[in-house]
Amino acid sequence: MTMLNLRSTRMQVILTSATRLQEIHKFSFTMPIDLYHTPGSAPCRAVRLAAAAVGVELNLKQTNLAAGEHLKPEYLKMNPQHTIPTIDDNGFYLWESRAIMGYLVEQYGKNDSLYPKDPKQRAIVNQRLYFDATNLYQSFADYFYPTVFAGAPKDKTKLEKLEQVVEFLDKFLEGQNYVAGKNLTIADLTIATTVSNFELIELDLNKFKNVAKWFQRVKTEIVQYEEINGQGLKAFKDLIDILTKKK
Repeated sequence: MTMLNLRSTRMQVILTSATRLQEIHKFSFTMPIDLYHTPGSAPCRAVRLAAAAVGVELNLKQTNLAAGEHLKPEYLKMNPQHTIPTIDDNGFYLWESRAIMGYLVEQYGKNDSLYPKDPKQRAIVNQRLYFDATNLYQSFADYFYPTVFAGAPKDKTKLEKLEQVVEFLDKFLEGQNYVAGKNLTIADLTIATTVSNFELIELDLNKFKNVAKWFQRVKTEIVQYEEINGQGLKAFKDLIDILTKKK
């Protein structure tokens, strides 16, 4: 081996070692991230699923909305919109569940499978995230929340609107195992938490064959699905039962 080749080899070893040290520092010495949440919230559950998927430890800070904890000055300093979920990552504050999920994968993911860096693949994931935020989850909320939280009568037209949106999702899944391509992504995580809420309403998921098949699949593939989303959904159901009995 020539002197030049020897130096080149040594340099490669040094660079490789430095890269590994950076990775060790990144994944082994990260302080837990504070997550301000309520267990029953689907967006909060989605953030927890994303954190579990990338192996990020969360310091769960349950936030009592009824007591106005989200309106206290220290909370408003983090999040002027006073919403949940909100994270505090060593002084970096972020809210909106889908933004948080993307951040967790970008910052702490060991690869980009959950949130691809390829522009076209990421665009599809983003489209599905926006679809959930502005169509799927919103349509569920528009139908269910006025009845539960305000005592309004059930609105059949809003249920029909929700079913139309679920039909869109069913078409997205035609010939696909996942909502945004060939692999499980954060879009599957957030949409799974939304779809799980349908247990609370009179929507027959079996009418949407692709959605039903996908949902059964991802429940077995998502890390800590039952521990996080299953228990969170139970907490949501318990809250609904309490509110219903008060009326």
